[in-house]
Amino acid sequence: MEKINAVITGVGGYVPDYILTNEEISRMVDTNDEWIMTRIGVKERRILNEEGLGTSYMARKAAKQLMQKTGSNPDDVDCIFVATTTPDYRFPSTASILCDKLGLKNAFAFDLSGACCGFLYSLQVAAGLVCSGRYKKVIVVGADKMSSMVDYSDRATCPIFGDGAAAVMVEPTTEDYGIMDAILRTDGKGLPFLHMKAGGSVCPASAYTVENRWHYIHQEGRTVFKYAVSNMSNVTAEIAAKNNLDKNNIDWIVPHQANLRIIDAVASRLEVPHEKVMINIEKYGNTSAGTLPLCLWDFEHKLKKGDNMIFTAFGAGFTWGAVYVKWGYDGSVI
Repeated sequence: MEKINAVITGVGGYVPDYILTNEEISRMVDTNDEWIMTRIGVKERRILNEEGLGTSYMARKAAKQLMQKTGSNPDDVDCIFVATTTPDYRFPSTASILCDKLGLKNAFAFDLSGACCGFLYSLQVAAGLVCSGRYKKVIVVGADKMSSMVDYSDRATCPIFGDGAAAVMVEPTTEDYGIMDAILRTDGKGLPFLHMKAGGSVCPASAYTVENRWHYIHQEGRTVFKYAVSNMSNVTAEIAAKNNLDKNNIDWIVPHQANLRIIDAVASRLEVPHEKVMINIEKYGNTSAGTLPLCLWDFEHKLKKGDNMIFTAFGAGFTWGAVYVKWGYDGSVI
């Protein structure tokens, strides 16, 4: 029996229409465009500001576009799961909502919470399902409505985040392409430095938690930055060495879009030039689980079959990792 690989066969994406600029943020808090661009690299971010719309709305838009582009019949989709930190509800899962909205009759669905590493983790789960031989079409969505938990009076965090979603189809192939290798890690040491204090079972919502603004992102930026630079740089170097990849045969680095200085550090570690690094943080900001697939969505037309790609991310937990992908189709013909 031929070996089964799991390959990405298509990408769909969605970002909201509303653009929140640095100039507008500078009217909310004491900051300016130069400060934000120098320290983070974000010029603008998309915000889902229509009342009553959540993460599932963006995820549905992205997945629907993906299914149209790949010509997928809803009845043929075996599984759909959503990497997100901002589900519509505590329960049911956002992925289950998508089953209804997309008309998926034969799929099972679940959410995966891996913070900014959620899409990386999900990609590996999808690969495992497909390589088992039991599943033929798996949709992986990375989606977050970060504006739902951003404190727009907090100068340190409000310029960073935006909203968006993107999705990929993962299918089997006997060709030597696809999700080839992964190094994924979690150490649990990051809780004090990046979290939402209230809203979980340890500290349920109450009038007190709302009054004290405990339902927003808390981040100790310097500590998170230090760990992100170190772990993303190390894990990308590790997976590159493991798979005989270097600056000469790496076609793309696909980094989590958290901070331009972190992205620069990762590229520098592998000595990969900027033209081989997917960067869209300037126009979307950090969309958490959405950043990696949104990079694919933006750069799909430049991708060629056989391109060697290293995905890497770092998130709350702490979570981090790298995935080696050999791209499976020519994006310019889509």
